[in-house]
Amino acid sequence: MEHQTTAAEMKRLGIVVIVPTYNNEKTLKRVLDAVLSYTEDIIVVNDGATDGTAQILAGYPTLDVITREKNGGKGLALRAGIKRARSRNFSYAITIDSDGQHYADDIPSFVRHLAESTEPVLLIGSRNMTHDSVPRKSSFGNRFSNFWFWFETGVRLTDTQSGFRAYPLAAIGKKFYTRKFEFEIEIIVRAAWAGVHVANIPIRVLYDPTERVSHFRPFKDFTRISILNTVLVLLTFFYILPRNFFRNFKKKNLVDFIKQNILGSEDSPEKKALSIGLGVFMGIAPVWGFQTALTITLAVFLRLNKVLAFAFSNISFAPLIPFVIYASLLVGGLLYPSNASLELDRISLDTIKSHVWQYVVGSLLLAAVMSLLIGFSSYFFLKINQQRGVSTR
Repeated sequence: MEHQTTAAEMKRLGIVVIVPTYNNEKTLKRVLDAVLSYTEDIIVVNDGATDGTAQILAGYPTLDVITREKNGGKGLALRAGIKRARSRNFSYAITIDSDGQHYADDIPSFVRHLAESTEPVLLIGSRNMTHDSVPRKSSFGNRFSNFWFWFETGVRLTDTQSGFRAYPLAAIGKKFYTRKFEFEIEIIVRAAWAGVHVANIPIRVLYDPTERVSHFRPFKDFTRISILNTVLVLLTFFYILPRNFFRNFKKKNLVDFIKQNILGSEDSPEKKALSIGLGVFMGIAPVWGFQTALTITLAVFLRLNKVLAFAFSNISFAPLIPFVIYASLLVGGLLYPSNASLELDRISLDTIKSHVWQYVVGSLLLAAVMSLLIGFSSYFFLKINQQRGVSTR
């Protein structure tokens, strides 16, 4: 009865199952038979197998089989399967590995979660990585991947490497860059960046050393994954965080900003003042073009108020830039005296180029002084405001 109910629900929701496979002749038939008990909407991607995979697939003439002449990697196989699923107008694609580690009996769990969801959701089966059959390298790799996924997206998951997943096809990207195992990291990180809800659901797992064939190459694939995470971390700090920040910041007017982030924030006056001081310093410091990214990055690492730090980093917005540069040159002139006369109305990029060290040193000194001055002033203002708030209660 459960099989029929699940099959009907999969039809209603537009779910297809994608099975990427490469030299898994020992387990492929069992996996396909188990999935067929729930649905006939299956896309198999034969990724250049050199064993008996083709002969096994010949026994399933009703399945949609994509055959790749050469092995290109799991990422390319999944991308081919997802592309085919989209062309057939499916809404969701459940992927399951062909090495026998997953139980098709967990498909109903995916279907129930998709049916209950009111928004696009990307589901990842969470394996019990403490099970005796789980290899240590797999357990370590999963913890490693979980940490970096959290670092890049702020989302905590218990399993980010499981191949048993459900993808919302309309909500995930259409262009990807990775080819092998690292694809499964790229797709979930980019989905989270796009606002797709990414979550785990519990599944069972079986690692049978007599049947399971793993194509994961510890050194090469771990290196590829590490390179990908390095790129994703850089994108997180220099694009994703600033982008999200601008989106949220634009939704607030000045009055709301003051009420919510300065007077209404639950942060202590010390933390607010440090955040303001950081913003002022970064706004004046000679890091043009990187102020926003560096300010938000430092605020995250120092656990300061990101909104306040970002707001006050704009102390050098366009109309004030000539004054900031002029003041920096004057302060720098105390250590690097110059015979050339400086006039505010003649400040330009050429002026900075001809007095570069004077400007750099002066801007850093000015940034430090203004940061301390505005930071301490903010602290006393916030402290007084806090005490007034307490006394009126």
